[in-house]
Amino acid sequence: MPSPTTHGDSQQQPQLARKLGLFDATMIVMGGIIGAGIFINPYVVAQQVHTPALILAAWLCGGVVAMAGAFIYAELASRLPAVGGQYAYLREAYHPGVGFLYGWALLLVVQTGGMAAVAITFGKYFSELTNFPLSSGALAAIALGILTIINCLGVRAGSSVQNLLMVLKIGIISVLVVCGALLAGPSRAVWTPVLDQPASLPLLVAFGAAMVPVMFSYGGYQTANFIAGEMRQPRRDLPLGLMIGVAGVAVLYTGVSWICLKVLGAASLAATNTPASAVMRMALGPRGAAWIAAGIAISALGFLSQSILTAPRVYFAMADDGIFFRGLAWLGPKTRVPVIAIAVQGVWAIVIALSGKYEQILNFMISTDLIFFGLSASCIFIFRRRERLGLMPGDAQSIYRTPGHPFTTILYIAVCWLVVAATWYHYPKQSLIGLGIALAGLPVYFFWAARKKAIAAN
Repeated sequence: MPSPTTHGDSQQQPQLARKLGLFDATMIVMGGIIGAGIFINPYVVAQQVHTPALILAAWLCGGVVAMAGAFIYAELASRLPAVGGQYAYLREAYHPGVGFLYGWALLLVVQTGGMAAVAITFGKYFSELTNFPLSSGALAAIALGILTIINCLGVRAGSSVQNLLMVLKIGIISVLVVCGALLAGPSRAVWTPVLDQPASLPLLVAFGAAMVPVMFSYGGYQTANFIAGEMRQPRRDLPLGLMIGVAGVAVLYTGVSWICLKVLGAASLAATNTPASAVMRMALGPRGAAWIAAGIAISALGFLSQSILTAPRVYFAMADDGIFFRGLAWLGPKTRVPVIAIAVQGVWAIVIALSGKYEQILNFMISTDLIFFGLSASCIFIFRRRERLGLMPGDAQSIYRTPGHPFTTILYIAVCWLVVAATWYHYPKQSLIGLGIALAGLPVYFFWAARKKAIAAN
């Protein structure tokens, strides 16, 4: 397991500060999942499948898959509580090059693309709410810049802001569900028929397409594993935080999807691209729509805060391993956070926010992200085999074990890659761009690996 320090003498160089506990882990898990997607994506799901039963089933299936993923990542966290999370698992299970490709894709496509998409959403809602005389792209860039600076001040500062925003998000979603249930009038959801077409391959393809925005909305819990090097008790708190956090999000998401169907009905849900605002408008009038717009802006900020807090630890770990720019492993002597890695991620996310659209970014990042989701989950098979052979360090009795393995693990991997296939089917050009960016990291890895070898030889 790599040491969570920069290169050189650990007595002279600052180390990552272990300041985070279970509450921080739970809020980081939930904050990594809940962005603006749940307020918007229900209409995208309703455009793919057209009955309340299928729409709600898509969100419930997403919750089940996310919970299975939480169990898997809980075991990975307890087995290898290393800085960088998925990067470390792929590096140790397969090859440092595979871990590098994940980190490369995370920086260029997955994390920064998701941050840009959510930042653009923040800018849109903030602009509509305040009539601020700047474009949504410019507002997105400002938000990314401010949160990047906050996270450069230390892990406690970044985590405190993230915790506050996450608590506000929970309150916002709860108010949405309660107001929709009590104040928006009678239910408009018609629960029969269950299917909108005969059971067939086209129906399966449509359901797979509906799962794309669902999986995007449920994604992000694995990023909590990036900060293992800054947790006081990572083997205990990360697994617990993953399970509590994902279960909490599943409850919130199911409530939102149900209330959108109850208040709007399936057809009206598919026809509006701001379903949460429509629900609150029916419940409280114009004040409700303005209130939820503010809530969505806050939720987007919370997701951005979590992303800026967690992902730079991957680039830090890559640099600490000597396979990326060494400067990314530099820690501020007082803040003890990877300042340069945080700044680089923030700048690149701003570039994407100023040059792309939400839908385009979503389509070219989701397939790449889910490829690595499934691949990371498969690391459990390798680690368990090594454990049987006596090749894995640590106390086997203290390791959290995924319930139902290998069946639940295989199911999770299969669902991830089926959604990848559906994404490629519906958005081949964007998916190809995402994959191409990821694979472009191969020559970059070989360059850094050769450079590391040459330095070691000298």
